[in-house]
Amino acid sequence: MSGRIGPLIIKEALAVLRDRRARLMLIAPPIIQLLLFSFASTLDVNHARIVVLNQDQGAASTEIIRQIQGSKNVADVTQVQAEYQIEQAIRAQDALAGIKFSEDFSSRVAAGETAEIRVVLDGRKSNAAQIFNGYLVRIAQNAAITLTVENRGGSETAREDVAIIHAYNPNLEEFWHVLPSLLGILACMTTLSISAQSVARERELGTFEQLLVTPLKLHEILIGKAVPAIFVGLANATLFVVATIWLFDVPLQGSIFTLYFALTFFVLAVVGVGLLISSLSTTQQQAFLGTFIFLTPAVLLSGYASPIDNTPFWMERLSMANPVRHMTTIAHGVFLKDTSFQQILASVFPLMVIAAISLTSAAWLFRRRME
Repeated sequence: MSGRIGPLIIKEALAVLRDRRARLMLIAPPIIQLLLFSFASTLDVNHARIVVLNQDQGAASTEIIRQIQGSKNVADVTQVQAEYQIEQAIRAQDALAGIKFSEDFSSRVAAGETAEIRVVLDGRKSNAAQIFNGYLVRIAQNAAITLTVENRGGSETAREDVAIIHAYNPNLEEFWHVLPSLLGILACMTTLSISAQSVARERELGTFEQLLVTPLKLHEILIGKAVPAIFVGLANATLFVVATIWLFDVPLQGSIFTLYFALTFFVLAVVGVGLLISSLSTTQQQAFLGTFIFLTPAVLLSGYASPIDNTPFWMERLSMANPVRHMTTIAHGVFLKDTSFQQILASVFPLMVIAAISLTSAAWLFRRRME
């Protein structure tokens, strides 16, 4: 058996390596995707431009403006003299937010009364506006605590501190959230592309019939098609793990062996989906379209950009068939939480089921085509 499958595996590997487009697909996209997704696909709001109307000019408003200017999320703070200038700046998209302090703002803060800050946000950028509003709330709260201490003579007994602890990501580092999420997405892209093209390439080049008359059995053909894609997927995943740890300083709290145990079944599941797409396709272009049709909902339902809990119930249940969702959960658990092997199995088991169903379905379709 190994004597027949070995040459087929070598043939598949050479078919990929000899094709210039395939070589570029193996090398260039993973590096480009790593850089683009890591730096451009951020959920933070940075370099925001703010306009401020300060009718108060007191200690409290000055302190809040000073902290806003010192925030790493703010690029520019412009002082205006009239309220209509706030509306103009937001309408022209010269500012993400406008802030207005009333004339009695500092006096109300000093008296311990409720002081109001009017914030106008650009609703056309709803996600960025909501995130930046959270920044402003935290800055205002920090300024209020500082001023309370100063007005009471610096008495520590009069100070009311609120301790906020962020579990698993104490400093809310964006890379700590983004990069583990991207492990499954980027490994899926390359693995799916290689496996989805395998059988379709044979049909398009006219070598599929030659493959059928060989003494190879059906499962041997599928193994020969799957093994190169599995190695490519694990190699790309390894490159990404190394870059995540050494280049972006994301800590690996859990076991590397647990991570690769899960990655193996994840790659198997993705290869099964790729072979299923390839068995349904007659040309490489059809296989490419099938890959795109699968990848788009897989990324959206992975929990990378938004929590899956935000989706309708039926869509949340449907996402259980998405291998990228389970790999995202596993990557976060291993990188940030030091999740135990027994807990990881709860997410690995669905990957085993997906791999079994997809590989079985691909074998059945392949047999139908052979008949």
